[in-house]
Amino acid sequence: MIRERAYPVEPWHVRETRLDLDVLAQSESVFALSNGHIGLRGNLDEGEPHGLPGTYLNSFYELRPLPYAEAGYGFPESGQTVVNVTNGKLIRLLVDDEPFDVRYGEVRTHQRTLDLQAGTLDRTVEWVSPAGRAVRVHSTRLVSFTQRAVAAICYEVEVADDRPLRLIVQSELVANEELPPTRKDPRVAAVLKAPLKPEEHLATAAGGLLIHRTKKSGLRMAAAMEHEIDGPERTSISTEAYPDFARTTVATVLKPGEKLRVVKILAYGWSSRRSFPALRDQVGAAIASAKFSGWDGLVREQRKYLDGFWDAADVQLEGDPEVQQAVRFALFHVLQAGARAEMRPIAAKGLTGPGYDGHVFWDTETFVLPVLTYTQPEAVTHGLRWRHATLDLARERAQTLGLKGAAFPWRTVRGHECSGYWPAGTAAFHIGADIADAVQRYVVATGDLDFEREVGLELLVDTARLWRSLGHHDRHGVFHIDGVTGPDEYTAVVNDNIYTNLMAQKNMIGAADAALRHPEQARRLGVDEEEAASWRDAAAAMHVPYDKELGVHQQCEEFTRLQEWDFAATPPSGYPLLLNYPYFDLYRKQVLKQADLVLAMHWRGDAFTPEQKARNFAYYEQRTVRDSSLSTCTQAVIAAEVGHLELAHDYLGEAALMDLHDIHNNTREGLHIAALAGAWLAVVAGLGGMRDHDGNLSFAPRLPSRINNMAFSMLWRGLRVRVDVQAHEVTYSLRNGGEGAKLDFLHHGEHVTVTSDTPLTLPIPALAPVGPPPRQPFGRAPARRMPDL
Repeated sequence: MIRERAYPVEPWHVRETRLDLDVLAQSESVFALSNGHIGLRGNLDEGEPHGLPGTYLNSFYELRPLPYAEAGYGFPESGQTVVNVTNGKLIRLLVDDEPFDVRYGEVRTHQRTLDLQAGTLDRTVEWVSPAGRAVRVHSTRLVSFTQRAVAAICYEVEVADDRPLRLIVQSELVANEELPPTRKDPRVAAVLKAPLKPEEHLATAAGGLLIHRTKKSGLRMAAAMEHEIDGPERTSISTEAYPDFARTTVATVLKPGEKLRVVKILAYGWSSRRSFPALRDQVGAAIASAKFSGWDGLVREQRKYLDGFWDAADVQLEGDPEVQQAVRFALFHVLQAGARAEMRPIAAKGLTGPGYDGHVFWDTETFVLPVLTYTQPEAVTHGLRWRHATLDLARERAQTLGLKGAAFPWRTVRGHECSGYWPAGTAAFHIGADIADAVQRYVVATGDLDFEREVGLELLVDTARLWRSLGHHDRHGVFHIDGVTGPDEYTAVVNDNIYTNLMAQKNMIGAADAALRHPEQARRLGVDEEEAASWRDAAAAMHVPYDKELGVHQQCEEFTRLQEWDFAATPPSGYPLLLNYPYFDLYRKQVLKQADLVLAMHWRGDAFTPEQKARNFAYYEQRTVRDSSLSTCTQAVIAAEVGHLELAHDYLGEAALMDLHDIHNNTREGLHIAALAGAWLAVVAGLGGMRDHDGNLSFAPRLPSRINNMAFSMLWRGLRVRVDVQAHEVTYSLRNGGEGAKLDFLHHGEHVTVTSDTPLTLPIPALAPVGPPPRQPFGRAPARRMPDL
């Protein structure tokens, strides 16, 4: 069943044509603005009504205890939760002393538009107060990509009837907002009550400043606002400040045909070390820089930045305009999550909501960083440098667990393990290999050997040491990694998880190869020939579970022996299973939250034959319920590779529409950034067949029947590569590089070369018969993409 469209289908906009208070929290996530440093949920300017207020600074968190009914050695003692910081979005309006509130009076029109090219959120309202006075309000909000500490709002009011109107505008900074209670769901965040302790407040003629510090983590933040006001000649402006709020008030009488325009400039900064005078001066400088640019300058800078991004990253799909819109929406939010993170991580929700306590997981390296590697590679270096900055904590965690090397946390904000459930947290060691894979992918795609020497090598070495310590050779010399949890959290603490083993294998080979490329740095890290040889030996002897009787690989040792889950007896209300069945039951059955074997066939496709991929996909497709938002895009990628193009299109639609359709019913807590990154992967790696195994770029594009043409761009070693796909042929071109630039790659397995001088057009081989599409568990098939969409 296709859901009713919440937003009209447009190529470059996400538009809400009426205000629906029942889905206000979801729309606040969809309309969130961020640059990777500052995140503003899409709350209404006046603050109320709201679903979930939210203003976030990347990695600004508070500590909270992790209680255990029964504690154990090595259990994390403290959790970290993202803080809803000082809210600078608030602009309240009083119309002849009546507060502008969409719950009262009459809302004649209400429209909000997220402009994916301009990077702005626009809102237009015409409202009639209970006393019968009509006003038009138009606001435009942005979080600057070019001025990292800055956000800004242009707020305009006009009279919508024929009489003068007395207006009061109150623009505020508010700390320690009261938050609504959370649902009983492990995917949502803990609610912190008044986590900010005031340190300084200041009022200026047309602005204010608040400085606060978290009570337990000791992090300090500053928020400042300044206003530029254009209105009737008789307009008064005043500001007052108190420990938890500052307010600038604008009062005027507006005649028909006149307009009151308030430009609000916001600046945010935080630090664990700097004093409040230093932070005060930092946000003051950011305000001065933004004022120098002016509102129009900020808007122009934003558009220019996004023009450059879309030129390198845009995806075009002809035949499915709804997915076209959704893929661009997805790319925009992936960019927002990481563009200016700068030495800080990209959380599972980005900065769009407090879901998962604002934690970063393994999916950043496995889904988000690959997309940024090919579209915005500088952002990848910052994410990996943040991981490098947490190496000491990861080494300390490994020592606690009796291991060598570095054991990175499954979920964290600062770098400490924050999962109180060790089967899913501590045992999910694959995070180390995911980080290593992101390092190797970035270096191969960019050729940035300086980064590999300065940062990447140490990450590769410490993760390789973990695998050599965690695994062991059996009496036959086979290398095993026991007692681990792979990406599929419905199968925990198992032996020889195939995804973990294959990614660890690549990790160890990559570490040994990088040590050879940088011998001096390797010596400084204590790597000798014997240690590197031990990594290669373990990699060569890695056990890859396989069921000879069924002719399929096993997700983990003896997985195919487990009892089957009774899908026919599982009602639709039973999903997601983790909220309705005990983990004990899930762990001992053949049921998958997400198919990590299928994920292994994507990122380690070089370890499987085409025939094995087809059989594996069919077997695990019948057991995968997609309770994880991360599953769909990977199923799309492999469905396309093994020839099930219509199914790949269906899964692409689900991945791209994950949040626009609120498919998992938890968009209210924030967007699924990794799943949105997966929408790009479903197009480029799925329908485009893009792979980079062993440093070799390859494409194998094919289109489903309902997509007529497809085009995408990506970056590869400084070249802007464009791929234009039609039903029976594909054209490859280089859009930069100068005269004589060339790219060698594989097209459906054939070695070819394209130069910057001449595009290369090649036929797409006919698809060999692949048999009927595989079945999904009862009631869990993806929604079909309809021809008329």
